[in-house]
Amino acid sequence: MGNKSHILRTSAAVIIITGLFAFSGCQKPENGNAGDSSAKVTETETKEETISFPITIDLGYSTGRDDPRGVSLDEFRKNVENESNGNIRICIHPSGEEGSDEELISKMITGDIDMTVSSAGNYATYSTRLGVTALPFLFDDFESAWEFVDSDTMNDIGSDLEVYNMHVLSWFDNGFRCVTTSEKKGPVRSIEDMKGLNIRTPDNHIVMETMYALGADPKVYPFAKLKEALKNDMFDAQENPIPVICTNRLYEVQKYLTVTNHSYDAMPLTIRYDLWKKIPEKYRNILTEQAAAAQKQDRELVAAQTKDFIQALQNEGMEIIHPDLKPFKDATSDVIDKFSVSYGVDLIDMIGEIQNGN
Repeated sequence: MGNKSHILRTSAAVIIITGLFAFSGCQKPENGNAGDSSAKVTETETKEETISFPITIDLGYSTGRDDPRGVSLDEFRKNVENESNGNIRICIHPSGEEGSDEELISKMITGDIDMTVSSAGNYATYSTRLGVTALPFLFDDFESAWEFVDSDTMNDIGSDLEVYNMHVLSWFDNGFRCVTTSEKKGPVRSIEDMKGLNIRTPDNHIVMETMYALGADPKVYPFAKLKEALKNDMFDAQENPIPVICTNRLYEVQKYLTVTNHSYDAMPLTIRYDLWKKIPEKYRNILTEQAAAAQKQDRELVAAQTKDFIQALQNEGMEIIHPDLKPFKDATSDVIDKFSVSYGVDLIDMIGEIQNGN
């Protein structure tokens, strides 16, 4: 294809980092019970003796190791293992090895996997308020999005997942979602080009409602199989943040990138709540601290790549389109109404303040 050096520059350490995955301690020790799916989510399970060390925590996610979340999670793994003197081992399963985003979240609930990181809107199937950050055109930049995600409001919203056996450790970043289309279909230069567009989306109700409002025809499909599906013309288009498009080489099967930034993609890094309550406080502190460090690294990578990869994608032959976004914003202004009952009055008021600020 074209010159790939620019694409890899921001993640120059990825080759070294991913080479260490073979040493991630993926074999569960005989006494470990991190994957015990028989545990129930109750307040009585707080005794430290209910867990034996060392333990192995299985962590799955849907994108590749070169993705910012992949790079950051490997650092998280190494740091947790070092700080815990090997008492907590983390086995990482990238690229949908343990299932799609929706399957991974479901496995968290049943106890078949211990950790995952996924778009907040994917968790909204269980707790609608989790999807609030994905509402169309809610934020103009990373700084305003991070300020909201780091607020007490989002901390409270994150706790909604605990009844579904998930505890939020930190909030990763996936960037702002944009639309890509195939050479056969042609570019999206205006909202008129969205009409009837056969577009792949995640199983994210807010993103799907946004696509419907824009006139497109969204269909759910696993991300790990997306590139092959695009190659085989199963879809005319897909939508994802720029770092995901670039690091997963979707430019090889899509010709046009339309910078819509239609949805901000916050990503909770979650651990099974029943497991979390069994882990002694000193180890919970290690997990919390290293999750915060991984969050910082992930956000920095996503922000840098969002800026730098535009030129990289152009170098790879993609045409970049910056449409007039006002018609897009106007068309999606009623999407919030579909979720207003579940969000509650206070959250709706806060969203209104954010929108008025924009």
